[in-house]
Amino acid sequence: MPTLNLIQHHPAEGPGAIAFWAESRGLTLKVFRADLGQLPPVSADPVILLGGPYESNAGPAWLAAERQWLKGSLDLGGAVFAICLGAQLLALSLGGNVRRMDRSETGWTTVSFIDGQALKVLEWHEDAIDLPPGAQLLASSEHCVQQMYRAGPARLGLQFHPEWNAESVAMLNAHFGDESPLPRGPQDDTAYAEVLAWLQATLDEWWAAANEH
Repeated sequence: MPTLNLIQHHPAEGPGAIAFWAESRGLTLKVFRADLGQLPPVSADPVILLGGPYESNAGPAWLAAERQWLKGSLDLGGAVFAICLGAQLLALSLGGNVRRMDRSETGWTTVSFIDGQALKVLEWHEDAIDLPPGAQLLASSEHCVQQMYRAGPARLGLQFHPEWNAESVAMLNAHFGDESPLPRGPQDDTAYAEVLAWLQATLDEWWAAANEH
């Protein structure tokens, strides 16, 4: 089975719904824990970067090592699907900027896409991205313009979390306790199902583009 590298940054933030997509497409996810010093070799192999509660342009030493690794992989033409912290790291590597917002964006949020589509998604971030040169803005929300961008045919950055399902949210709430702003109690199954359908279609498109070059 083909393998797909995935970079995880925090014990409570795993692949979530991405794992279901990979399994249903016959892909083996190879998970690297960057916070434990695990990174794949620098290469052009497609990779998914997850989020995490760290500053993208500061943070621990292992994050500096990841920034260097990512720059090397991008220089070789690597395809990247990047979420939240991952999208910020991707933007920084391509010459963009990351800055603190005047207020954090948390919980269920509506993002609007340039094609007119709207989607309820989960968010938990305090920073915003200034897009790298040449990147195309694909989606925005009321409080954060840069919700999704494309930087070439196989490089996507998402500020929101389509990979979070009900199990992901329960794990995050258990880990972060009162600090977590994510929903508790009965979950909105319809919203999760709509996000999952969007995520699978978007990953299919990205994976196809990643394997064209």
